[in-house]
This record gives sequence, C-alpha cells and structure tokens, in this order.
Amino acid sequence: MSKLAERLWNSIEAVIAVLMIVMIALVFTNVVLRYGFSSSLRPSVELSRMCFVWVVMLGAVVVLRRDEHLAVTEISDVLFPRAVPFLRRLGWVIILFAVGMLFWGSFRQMMANWNNISQLTGLPSGLFYAAGVISGGLMAFVAAVRIFYPDAFATKDGPTL
Repeated sequence: MSKLAERLWNSIEAVIAVLMIVMIALVFTNVVLRYGFSSSLRPSVELSRMCFVWVVMLGAVVVLRRDEHLAVTEISDVLFPRAVPFLRRLGWVIILFAVGMLFWGSFRQMMANWNNISQLTGLPSGLFYAAGVISGGLMAFVAAVRIFYPDAFATKDGPTL
C-alpha cells in the first residue's frame, strides 16, 4: 500500500512538472509570436491560465502533505509544550473544515460551469473549478489522516502513507 501511495504522490508531482513545462512553453511561444511576428496563439492565454490554476492547487496538496506550509509553532512549542499534540490535531480539524468548504464550493461551481464551453479552447469552464475539487479532496484526505495518525506522510526516514 505504501508503494502505491508513493506512486500517487510522485505522479501528482510529475503532473505539476508537466503543467509547468506546458505553461512556460505556451507563454514563451506567445511572447515570441507577439513581439516577433505580430501574431499570437489566442488559446495560449487561457490554457496557460488553466495550467497555472492546476499547478497552484496541486502544489498546495503537495505542500500540505509534506507539512511544508507556513506555520508559526514557536509560541505553542514554548508556552504549551504538553498541548502541542492537541493543538496540532485541532489545526488539522480546522484545515479539514476549510478544505471541505473548498471542495464543496468548487464542486458546485464546476457543475454549474461544466456546460459553458470556452470559445478559444473548446474546453469546459468547469475545468478551472475541477482543480479545486481534486485538490480539496486530496487535502481533506491528508488532513483526515493527520488527525488520527500525526506522523503519517513523514520524511523518507519515518512513516509514510
């Protein structure tokens, strides 16, 4: 199970890398065409924006899983050392609630906009909101696991899921 989970997380990072490459290629090509040849790829603006949304949302999942998000723990570690495990679990409960709202709101927007087809790319506008649905679901999974297993997703030396 651990190898399967590690493949899943590695595939998410690979998708982020591919999206970054596509985004950079689209923007660079569009700049060269615009300033060098007075033309442009009209769909490239929307496609690069969609890639950016997906990179940000999937990147948030990766950062949350690695526990590399911004956190100020010095106060609780110094003033309340015995309460730190409880406070961390409370933090994960709050995160679970917040990403639950992200998931639900993104899901509703995705369903409302799925039939709106872009004139430039021919893709549904709901794809922008699908990034919130997928990342919200994955972040909810990470938060739920961390509530019950605080050491899950630790570094390569420790436990992982």
